[in-house]
Amino acid sequence: QVQLVESGGGLVQAGDSLRLSCAASGRTFSIYTMAWFRQGPRKEREFVARIRWSGGSTSYADSVKGRFTISRDNRKNTVYLQMNSLKPEDTAVYLCAADDSSVISTTYDYWGQGTQVTVSS
Repeated sequence: QVQLVESGGGLVQAGDSLRLSCAASGRTFSIYTMAWFRQGPRKEREFVARIRWSGGSTSYADSVKGRFTISRDNRKNTVYLQMNSLKPEDTAVYLCAADDSSVISTTYDYWGQGTQVTVSS
């Protein structure tokens, strides 16, 4: 019902910046929250940032506070993750997720395919 497509990943050096995009399509009218997660090599999936679709309130993981910024463009149904001062520890597959308010669940309902971010030292 909802498709999420991430883009913007790549290979950068430590200290560089990168902006990820997540475009939502399909039946997006009931999306309540969108978020970014990441999963590095030999690591568990971890929360990075989230944004309320309507009000725009945001939350961040402690590891990225002050460096990453999540934002959204309601007209384009797109969420962005601006990543500054990148560190090698940020290397991971970054995944976009959406919480559908019409679906009774305790987790996110839709996931993108992921985009690779690699930060060299």
